[in-house]
Amino acid sequence: MLTNNKHEKLFRVCLHLFFIALSALFIIPMLSVIFIAFTSESSISTQGYPFFFREINLNAFQYILDNPKTIVDAYKVTIFTSFGGTFLYLLLSTMAAYAISRPGFTLKKPLTFFFFFTMLFNGGLVPTYILMSQTLHLKNTYLALIVPLLVNVWYLIMLKTFMSEIPNEILESAKIDGAGHFTIYTRFILPLSKPALATIGLLTLLDYWNSWQPAMLYIDEKEMYPLQYMLQVMLRNIMEILKEMQNNISIGNIQDMPSESARMAMCILAVGPMLFIFPFFQKYFTRGLTVGAVKG
Repeated sequence: MLTNNKHEKLFRVCLHLFFIALSALFIIPMLSVIFIAFTSESSISTQGYPFFFREINLNAFQYILDNPKTIVDAYKVTIFTSFGGTFLYLLLSTMAAYAISRPGFTLKKPLTFFFFFTMLFNGGLVPTYILMSQTLHLKNTYLALIVPLLVNVWYLIMLKTFMSEIPNEILESAKIDGAGHFTIYTRFILPLSKPALATIGLLTLLDYWNSWQPAMLYIDEKEMYPLQYMLQVMLRNIMEILKEMQNNISIGNIQDMPSESARMAMCILAVGPMLFIFPFFQKYFTRGLTVGAVKG
């Protein structure tokens, strides 16, 4: 009995050490990004990437925020498209998932196959571009940033699997009391699906927040650039300026131009807001991670 307890304690210690090491693998790079962002370019060139605060240098942030209106506009566009797109996706996907999750729905199998088929094959980039720009005329509109990510079949199937686990007896009793499908959907399905909605909502929000390709394809007006694409444009401008500086001024001045530190400062500006949003989803996230899991 004592031997079993010793083995169990040893196993727990090893397990904790493993997860501590795994957590360090995630935390150390994040801390390094912060340290590099606040380090001067000359210090990075001479001493390499820091793993602690050598100094507090704000050149990278001063350069990026030299025109605050540009960043503020990019944040506005990203916030509007991210939350608006996430709301629309959850609205459409939950209605579709509710329909194909019900056993008595006649078109359940054909629609499920139709959705799944789009995961295997799509129209391709050129037909999609023609559809968005010439047929739907969505170029330089906010819908051009929302529509391309409005359907994610993998998340839809996860929602469908979660809703299939809701006991059918609950819905049948609601029907006996006179509830229609819309009432069942709003008063029973959505409240019982909160863990799944929180998880899928967070993942969809991250997809929209990190999206840049639709802006590259469909947006020409600088005022409508989302944050991720705006940061890419700024980084590209920095690289072009550095190339010009190499031909015109000394190496010492080139080292003062933020490059690596600017990259990390852009990461902080891009990732920071999501780190504050995640805790609001955390209480649902653990249960939501099992969405779509196969029951034993």
